[in-house]
Amino acid sequence: MLREINDRAAIDTLLREGPLTRSDLEYVIGLSKPATAQLLTRLEQDGIVVKDGVRGGGRGPRAQLWSVNGAVAHVAAVDLTPHGAEFAIADITGKVLTEYSAPLPVEAGADVAGAFREATVAATASANLALDDLKHVVIGAQGALNPKTGHLESAPHLPGWSGFDLPGKLSEALGVGVTIENDVNLVALEEMISGEAAELRDFVLVWLSEGVGGAVVVGRRLLRGATGGGGEIDWLRIPGTDGGESGRFGDLVDSPAIVELAARHGFRGDTGWAVVGEAVRSGQDGQAFLAALARRVAMGVANVVSVVDPETVLLCGEVSRAGGAVLAGLVAGELHQLVIPRTPVGLASVPGNPVRAGALHSALSVVREQLFGLAPATAVPIS
Repeated sequence: MLREINDRAAIDTLLREGPLTRSDLEYVIGLSKPATAQLLTRLEQDGIVVKDGVRGGGRGPRAQLWSVNGAVAHVAAVDLTPHGAEFAIADITGKVLTEYSAPLPVEAGADVAGAFREATVAATASANLALDDLKHVVIGAQGALNPKTGHLESAPHLPGWSGFDLPGKLSEALGVGVTIENDVNLVALEEMISGEAAELRDFVLVWLSEGVGGAVVVGRRLLRGATGGGGEIDWLRIPGTDGGESGRFGDLVDSPAIVELAARHGFRGDTGWAVVGEAVRSGQDGQAFLAALARRVAMGVANVVSVVDPETVLLCGEVSRAGGAVLAGLVAGELHQLVIPRTPVGLASVPGNPVRAGALHSALSVVREQLFGLAPATAVPIS
């Protein structure tokens, strides 16, 4: 048992901190020099660690570096949207070996499992791997997965992916475990690992882009709900704003709605983030439009803040990035007129594709727990 505990501590340290010398590892895990040397020899014989160059310079001795053998296992992370799938294939250390994009069918009746298998085979081949080299796949999808049925719900834009046990069908098609997670939940996970929520216990994430979504984290645990619908704020009904009718929150702040609202204020563009960016750059001329948009956003967010009372609301997605601190400040001002808590409103900070990044961390957590017994990087349950 002590040997397993020490092995696990060494593997965890090498995964977190990268290549280390024997003396580095000895210091971190608190073992003697002989015990650490025996541990490394044992893990090398098992194929778990490998020699990874040397450290040193000048006239002093050069110390051997050790790292976890990336070839021990591989995972796939996928951002699934109505436009297709964005893959990342990585080894057990988290090193991304390839990124791959593929169109996928979304219409009802399509063979989505077969198409996804073909895309996954092509993605792994681009990393010089075979499908059976994968140990786990995590997919971020724009919808809520019901844990009781495996059905993807609240996803009218992905009709072909609904109405059946999605993770079960994909797992059978690939021959490897598949986890389906809400895309915004994965963004929240990534923010807790490497973004603005690293030190937060309770926060609400609001995704403003082509579509709208949300995630709620309480005590550093995602609030998924009994049917997987926790955080689905796009379905909230909010009263009419700007002289309009009441409606679904998602229909009032998605990209087409923002384009229409901007046109009323003299700003024209093809996407919501484009007109928001133009309004921010125009300074005072864009304030009326941005204030109207902030009012709509705040009306939806207020419902969640009133119940959860989070430490912070984080805005993410293309619209939020385009609006930046200007939009966040306006949303905060409107929000504070609607609720008692003076909740700060900030911006998420994970660059690139945060959905896929969160999916990658989730997949790595699953496999590292399976192989090494390591706990997830955060307290968030992964599957």
